[in-house]
Amino acid sequence: MPKISPGKLQSIQVLEGDGKSVGSIRLWTYVMGTPVIAKDKIDAIDEENKTITFGLIGGEVTNYFKSFKATLQAIVQGGINIVKWTLEYEKANDDVPTPHSHLDFLINCSRDVDAYLLKSQN
Repeated sequence: MPKISPGKLQSIQVLEGDGKSVGSIRLWTYVMGTPVIAKDKIDAIDEENKTITFGLIGGEVTNYFKSFKATLQAIVQGGINIVKWTLEYEKANDDVPTPHSHLDFLINCSRDVDAYLLKSQN
């Protein structure tokens, strides 16, 4: 992913597990204005529904949210592949803004993956 979204993702380090199965823990360094670190754990993978759920367990995001989970779902509609992101979160307090910037970041990374895949097909 850092090669696909170099301006957004700086590194992904696997801390536990293989980095792609349930229970794996990874350390992400990414840029949202300034470099940010997040530690996530893969909570669930549903092959049938083509979903993967990540829970953030460390890093700056946990300063603002009591819980923060992101679910990625791959959907095929009318022969078109679609990626759907769902965020579930609980703010640490009422002053914490809704995480629109985090959702925008995920959407932009998904667009980078899309562009990369389209380019590699040509």
